[in-house]
Amino acid sequence: MLHNLFYPFDSIVVTPTKPIKMLPLPCSTTTSSFSAFPCTLNIINKFNYNKLITMAVPPSSSSSSSIHYDSLRVLEWDKLSDLVASFATTSLGREALKAQLWSLNRTYEESLRLLGETNAAVEMNKHGSCRLRFGHVDVMLVKAAIRQGRRSMPVNGFEARAVMALLQCAETLQGDLKVAIKEDKDWYSRFMPLTEVIMEFVVNRSLVKMIEQVIDEDGSVKDSASPALKQSRQQVRVLEGKIQQLMENLIRNERSESSILEVNKVDGRWCIKVNSGQKTSFSGLLLSSGSGVGSTIEPLSAVPLNDELQRTRTLVAKAESDVLLALTKKMHPDLDDIEKILKSLVHLDVINARATYGLSFGGSSPNMFLPDFNSSSKSEGNNNKEWTLYLPKAYHPLLLQRHKENLQKAKKDVNVSSSVAAVENASPVPVDFLVSHKTRVIVITGPNTGGKTICLKTVGLAAMMAKSGLYVLASESAQIPWFDLVFADIGDEQSLSQSLSTFSGHLRQISNIRLQSTNQSLVLLDEVGAGTNPLEGAALGMSLLESFAQDGSLLTIATTHHGELKTLKYSNEAFENACMEFDEVNLKPTYKVLWGVPGRSNAINIAERLGLPSVVVDTARKLYGSASAEIDEVITDMEKLKQDYQELLDGSRHHLMRSRELYNSLLDTKRKITEHGINLRYKKMRDVSEAAASARSILHKKVRQLSASAKLQPPNKAGKSSQLSATSSSPITIDKKEPTITDRKAPANINQSSSDRSKLPKVGDMVHVSSLGKIVSVLKVDSSKGEVVVQAGNMKLKLNVTDIQRS
Repeated sequence: MLHNLFYPFDSIVVTPTKPIKMLPLPCSTTTSSFSAFPCTLNIINKFNYNKLITMAVPPSSSSSSSIHYDSLRVLEWDKLSDLVASFATTSLGREALKAQLWSLNRTYEESLRLLGETNAAVEMNKHGSCRLRFGHVDVMLVKAAIRQGRRSMPVNGFEARAVMALLQCAETLQGDLKVAIKEDKDWYSRFMPLTEVIMEFVVNRSLVKMIEQVIDEDGSVKDSASPALKQSRQQVRVLEGKIQQLMENLIRNERSESSILEVNKVDGRWCIKVNSGQKTSFSGLLLSSGSGVGSTIEPLSAVPLNDELQRTRTLVAKAESDVLLALTKKMHPDLDDIEKILKSLVHLDVINARATYGLSFGGSSPNMFLPDFNSSSKSEGNNNKEWTLYLPKAYHPLLLQRHKENLQKAKKDVNVSSSVAAVENASPVPVDFLVSHKTRVIVITGPNTGGKTICLKTVGLAAMMAKSGLYVLASESAQIPWFDLVFADIGDEQSLSQSLSTFSGHLRQISNIRLQSTNQSLVLLDEVGAGTNPLEGAALGMSLLESFAQDGSLLTIATTHHGELKTLKYSNEAFENACMEFDEVNLKPTYKVLWGVPGRSNAINIAERLGLPSVVVDTARKLYGSASAEIDEVITDMEKLKQDYQELLDGSRHHLMRSRELYNSLLDTKRKITEHGINLRYKKMRDVSEAAASARSILHKKVRQLSASAKLQPPNKAGKSSQLSATSSSPITIDKKEPTITDRKAPANINQSSSDRSKLPKVGDMVHVSSLGKIVSVLKVDSSKGEVVVQAGNMKLKLNVTDIQRS
């Protein structure tokens, strides 16, 4: 659903004075909501985040908005909003995006919709073919053209060209999207919901063609726009040529060397400018004169031509106005479509600005979920049920922007080559936020300037960014619950005025936050309990945090120097401790968060390392107390244990990753060996098959040669050829057994008479086959064909009776 994105003013401040009946604002707010409340409307043309935008609303709602605005201000949400809005390519897009980012009443479903739009725009940017860049479209001129068209007043050339650019941009974007979807239908769903917005564009191509034909690139009306305009402009050029020639002749006739004459124009009329006191030979009308500046004279001979020129110019203006009026009438039926396209393009510009910001700073789409308060498990959108807030390697967006700007400046400074490396080494340190689903309050301790406040702002900005449809500057697996409101009480001098940095100011702000926060809110408290007696401050801090843990918020993160607040974890499982790591060797913070470890005091140790007299240090330790020293030793051991555990954990992760790589490598090697064995078997089978085919071919060739040679032998060798033919006509299996005595004697009976051979044997008789050199058994006798079937080992042979001999 597209909203009205046109804002004629940057901000509105309502001051109560007296009742009013109408509020002529071009927005969806009705007049009736203001009629009963006395106010005076003051319009400010500069968007100022430091002033609360107070509308005519009930006092309780106004108080809640005031607290929320103050919280966003101390989080520097205004600076981040300006940064994100700078990625919009149109002026209306920048205004609309700022208004969207400062919208407080956003539901969970609306936040998911905004994230879906941003994800689709990121996909479009990565695809590359559908560019959501509208900087070449002057949206303010388009808006003015729509307003003129609604009033039936002619648009000017610049406005018409702006409308043409808008329609051409919409048509190009729609065409590029259709081409992308034609190549791959999956892009239709991957670009949703932007696909629907772009596909709804209705572009009147005849209107675009008409504007292109009658309006030139410089915004002027072309001569070809109408015959009357062409004729009038031609007449103007002819008259101007005549007048110019007349002026040159008049100046040429003034032969005085001291005279200085020059052609000039006054209100479109051609004149001659002369020096003061100079006399001319021609008569004319004095249009202007002055001491030391000379006089301007319109020669009488030029008056008729100037009058005609003025009338012709009027005709030109009339013809141009007629053309523009006709163009406006042509545009009038399409005004609704043009306005819808303008709103859609501004809406797309807002979405693309959010996506471009995320891509520029390496952000990732957060997994945002709505906590389920009726059960211990999280909603379906929460993939990692172990965490309520999971922000690995999260960056503060403004620190990252500052580092990026410093790096760009260092790269431009060619004179200092070492500055680039120094700026790169000074990059912001990311922090890890791993909040268990059982945790409701986190107590962060650590030294001053150790990064506690930056941690609070990083979490607060990340929550607002996810809620506003922005990518968070963290790792891909970022997981953030949807917070209905984000409250913050941060007391550094960079964000709060001096009046709110006192104990009473903090307490008043925290009290208001406690009244307005819900079980879906995020509360950020900096230096809770500070600014008063340490014992009383610690007691108030413990009571406040326990109140927030009970039902005051979904998550509360507090920083403190009070050691008593560290003990809450050991009596209430809703609490968790964390501290900012401190490098005692180099005496500077590392800006890393150590989870589950309470911070300890380093003041005495730092004083000793800085060279404070040992007597002072020893006295301080005695006054500090042995019990406190023992607690610090326990904390030191816990920190060392935590570091050792982290090192072991990192080592185990490294070895696990390495073992997975080796396992995958072994699987890959096994697969290659298996494939190699299969290929070898297939190759061997192919080789054997090819060798068998080759041998079979050679054997058949030899048999054919022997058969051919047997036919050419004399008749007395027919028996031998018949034997060879019988041998070649059937496959023969050579028996590996030694030939019997009968087999050895068989060749001696070769000379038996043909009459003995011609006698037909009976079934079961044993006969001798000379071609085989074996005695075989007769299985079948065919007397009509003179053939017999014999059993020779495992083979059955059909032979002619002439090929056998009785045994």
